Amino acid sequence: MPLTETPFWYLRHGETDWNARGLSQGNVDIPLNPVGVAQAERAARALAGKQIATIVSSPLSRARDTAEAAAAVLGQPVQIHEDLREVSFGVQEGQEMSGWFDDWVEGRFTPEGGESFAALRERTVRAINECLAQPGPVLIVAHGAVWRAFRAEAGLPANVRTPNALPMWVTPPAPGEQAWRFDALALPD
Repeated sequence: MPLTETPFWYLRHGETDWNARGLSQGNVDIPLNPVGVAQAERAARALAGKQIATIVSSPLSRARDTAEAAAAVLGQPVQIHEDLREVSFGVQEGQEMSGWFDDWVEGRFTPEGGESFAALRERTVRAINECLAQPGPVLIVAHGAVWRAFRAEAGLPANVRTPNALPMWVTPPAPGEQAWRFDALALPD
């Protein structure tokens, strides 16, 4: 299924203690740490006035709490979409993201009990398309691996780390181009 060619906002959740330690979180529901809470609030202030009509979040608390910070500023409720949940890393959850992670993104390895990158790509496209069927502009609040899966589908290099709580305006390819574009929003001091 191709991506719906509609512009939208994407926001990865704020920092958690496991992010700070370089550990894979996957479906473990790790909360935002104090830095992550501040990041979420700063991102919310940056999104003020952007005329966002719909906010959709992963059910995991780190994304949901980041979305709630934006909702408080934007005056919109948060909808939860199960398929925006972070990938399951199976036995690698809670482990360092080294050695195995690049192979996972390249489709050469799936951790025991985990979800393959190909399956995540399919789930991500379905979820984003369903989100974009809502009134727009839509703000999607999710996770780093979900963004990697989107990047892979959008004709961009997949294995690029996404900063925590940096709002990005995502636009479909211009006529004659293949890849989607995204522009990071300047954050207030």
